Amino acid sequence: MRPTEADAEDLRWWLLDQSDRHGYAMVEVAGDEHGAPYVFSVGAWRRFRVPEAVVIGLPDGMGRMLIDAYVRRARAGERFMPGRVVDDFFDGAPVIVERVARGHYPEFFGSALLVYPAGDFPAVQLIVATPEGAWPWQPDAPVGFADWQPVLTHSGDPESWTPGVDGP
Repeated sequence: MRPTEADAEDLRWWLLDQSDRHGYAMVEVAGDEHGAPYVFSVGAWRRFRVPEAVVIGLPDGMGRMLIDAYVRRARAGERFMPGRVVDDFFDGAPVIVERVARGHYPEFFGSALLVYPAGDFPAVQLIVATPEGAWPWQPDAPVGFADWQPVLTHSGDPESWTPGVDGP
């Protein structure tokens, strides 16, 4: 079922209100037979000039925690460079940042386009390794991990660094 123009305008105002009140809005999309669940921010760029962020495929509640920690820390001045591993978001599960290709914006930041109609915002993906330290692109990653946590670059592989050379 497609939203009406009135629904879209109500959502736009809700996103703006959340951004004004809390610094950003958080949008959660449930997983289904076509893909994993994901969570993304809307308003971090508008309020703090930090890229919007998306997290795909984490268990219930963990994506929210990661987006919240990212925006809170970025708002305080910390910058998360693509290719840099961040070990202190979760105990025992490293996170790495990758730029999101704009071609993925409609699918993974759809409602953000109500706030940024021209798609003129930067976005990053926060990719989480397994507790054993495997990343989705590594051959020793669990079967289906790359499908559950796809990398949102043009190629579908890390592009801001070379795995095993200057990144994990």
